[in-house]
Amino acid sequence: MRKIKDILRLKHEACLSHERIAAVLDLSKGVVTKYVGLAAAAGLDWPSIAPLDEGALLRRLAGQPPRPSDFVLPDYGRLHQELRRKGMTLMLLWEEHVQAHPEESTHRYSQFCENYRRYAKTLKRSMRQIHRAGEKLFVDFAGPTLTLEDASRAHIFVAALGASSYTFACATPRETMADWLEGCVQALNCDLLPSRRDGLASRFAKWYLSGTILNHIHQ
Repeated sequence: MRKIKDILRLKHEACLSHERIAAVLDLSKGVVTKYVGLAAAAGLDWPSIAPLDEGALLRRLAGQPPRPSDFVLPDYGRLHQELRRKGMTLMLLWEEHVQAHPEESTHRYSQFCENYRRYAKTLKRSMRQIHRAGEKLFVDFAGPTLTLEDASRAHIFVAALGASSYTFACATPRETMADWLEGCVQALNCDLLPSRRDGLASRFAKWYLSGTILNHIHQ
């Protein structure tokens, strides 16, 4: 049976009644009650269920102890916090994890990422934002700088469309208002918002953003 995890997800995450879960999954109410009861008896809540595959979940519901893993697992809570740091990536965290356990077995990068994503799905969900084409252009300095041949530093200005995620980037000598405005002008002049890509709204956005930049300059 491949719907056990769905039963428990709808029970713990969606807080549906047994009757409603049975109707959604096309099961009998008795089957739903059975597996919800087994999960309760095993002391399983959704955060502990979410990372398990169907086989591991069945073993836990049957009262079998989990099989010991041959792999050294990282602290996924710490990984989640580390990813908030500027410039941190899963690749860097995986390399750090492998280097910290040279004599032990560790997961490959793809499985490391999959395990983290399973963990992340158990965390509180954030509200998704829906962007209409050509409506919003997000601009900011990236943060990390680049070293140039003359030992000076280049700051990276980035602009991205909310709907299509098309991105423009350029280097500036500083992060002043003048540099920010110049980055906006360059982004608009490079056809980041062409009409063929994002429709009529993009032409309006280009006109509106150009006017906003001019207002900043006059102020």
